[in-house]
Amino acid sequence: MTKQITDQLTTLIESGAMTIGSYLPSERELANSLKVARNVVRGSYENLMKAGRIQSEGRKGRSVRASGGKRRAATTKGSKARKK
Repeated sequence: MTKQITDQLTTLIESGAMTIGSYLPSERELANSLKVARNVVRGSYENLMKAGRIQSEGRKGRSVRASGGKRRAATTKGSKARKK
C-alpha cells in the first residue's frame, strides 16, 4: 500500500497537479481520507523525501520540492579533515 500511495503522489507531482511549493496533507488527514493506517502514509512521505520530490518544513508540513532529483549532500568549507 505504501508503494501505491508513493506512486500516486509521484504521478501528481510529475504531472504538475501538485505544484512546486504546495503543501501535502498531514499524515493524519491523508490516512483518514484513504482509510489506511497513518504509518502507511508516513512511509510514503519518507520515500518521497528520500527521492527528493518533497521536503519537510518542520511544523509547517511537507511541500513539493522545486527539483525532482535526489538531494545532494551539502558540503561546507573546511568540513573535510586535513591530513598532516
